[in-house]
Order: sequence, then C-alpha cells, then structure tokens
Amino acid sequence: MGSLPMIQESVDLLLTAEEVALLLKVSRDWVWDHSSRRRPYLPVIRMSDGALRYRAAGIREFLKERELASTLRRKRR
Repeated sequence: MGSLPMIQESVDLLLTAEEVALLLKVSRDWVWDHSSRRRPYLPVIRMSDGALRYRAAGIREFLKERELASTLRRKRR
C-alpha cells in the first residue's frame, strides 16, 4: 500500500476504501459499511468493475457533518 495522498482543497482526489480507512483511522470494513447505510453515509462512487472510490471533497464534507452533529448533541445535554 502506498502513502496516503495529502488532501488539498484545490484538487478533488479519488480515494480507495483503504485510503479513506487510513485517513479516518478506521477499518476498511467500517468504510464499506458506511458506504451502504443511510446515516452516517460516506458518499461513494461505484465504478463499473465494482470498485469503490471516494471524492476527497466528499470525505471532508462527511467529517464536517459528523463534527456538527457531535457539537449539537453536546449542546442538548
């Protein structure tokens, strides 16, 4: 497995499930699970050969949504 590419705002990279798992520090199974559920959902691109790819911008947005949800939950307590 190569090194994880740096995610920059100006470049919308396509990441593999393995790269997303490394980036988020979760298992590849976690990434696959969150690519097929309703909430929280990792936005995925399903390629014609069945491979999954993830836009770096979509991962950034997923993280922002999760951070906002966590903040709102803390404020309700």
